[in-house]
Amino acid sequence: MFGSALELRGMRDTHNYHTGLFAKDQENPLWQLDGGLGAAGATFESRYSDPEEKKLMRMHILEEMQLLHKKIRAAKVDSVVCRLMLLMKSLKVLEKKELDCQSDNIAKKSDLEAKIIHLEEKITNNCDSKSLHDDLDHCISISLEKLHLAKKELAARLRMLLSVRRQLEDVPSQSELIQYEHRFSELNINIEEIHRQTRKYYATYNALLELKELMLKETSLLNSLNSQFQDAISDTAGRLKLIDSTGGILKGIKQKLQKVQEGIQADQRVCNTLREKYAAAAASQRRGSSRLRALQEEIARNQRLKSELQSRNAATPCEVEVIGSL
Repeated sequence: MFGSALELRGMRDTHNYHTGLFAKDQENPLWQLDGGLGAAGATFESRYSDPEEKKLMRMHILEEMQLLHKKIRAAKVDSVVCRLMLLMKSLKVLEKKELDCQSDNIAKKSDLEAKIIHLEEKITNNCDSKSLHDDLDHCISISLEKLHLAKKELAARLRMLLSVRRQLEDVPSQSELIQYEHRFSELNINIEEIHRQTRKYYATYNALLELKELMLKETSLLNSLNSQFQDAISDTAGRLKLIDSTGGILKGIKQKLQKVQEGIQADQRVCNTLREKYAAAAASQRRGSSRLRALQEEIARNQRLKSELQSRNAATPCEVEVIGSL
């Protein structure tokens, strides 16, 4: 407990040190907010007797708070202010815990001092050893009971800590999340490929099914013509019926042909679009290749000029020595 109190006191001293260190920055909205809150608290603690004066002071404080909020939003430090408020709340909680620990320790200390004084008085008054042993046994039993309770509390906290650690271990790390993301992207690509192949197979199946139906109709038509041609051609009504049925068949064939032609035209439009995109990509690639070639030539030229300049700079001291010898 004394260690926790010292840690809390150290945190409070560190907070006070940083507060004093940055107190000169009067234009910072955070410190202006802190000062405004302090002034507001001092004003309300003064307890004005006049209600009108209280109302005016309250309006003035609200205006100051709105001005500070505007400055904070202009400085774009909203998250910092929220974190500061949370830290201040946690600091108050820790200070309260520190005071509780100090009061508890003072009470325990006074209790132990009273027991020690009581034992010393018994020893000075020549009390019998049996009563001293009984008192010591009583104190030891109480201390052991407190130790047992403390061990139980420590075990409970350790169990809670282990459960929290297990929960943290169940949470995936950043690298695991990246691996999961890569795996999901790969699965998405595979699913898209399988979906594309499935659509292709369904389209092929539908085309073959339509072809099968058309062939069955043609087969039934040919069988009908083969079986009823002689009977139909010998009668005028039969010939008219045969012409009508043949016209209906021709109309259906034309409709099928028109539908196939529309599909071919749609495919042709898609093909033309893809060809235009391919031509644009090829032209872009050619432009990139030409620029890359020009860049490589320029780099080679730059390297050659650098080497010539270095050779000239290296030859200059030799020329100076030759001129000096002459």
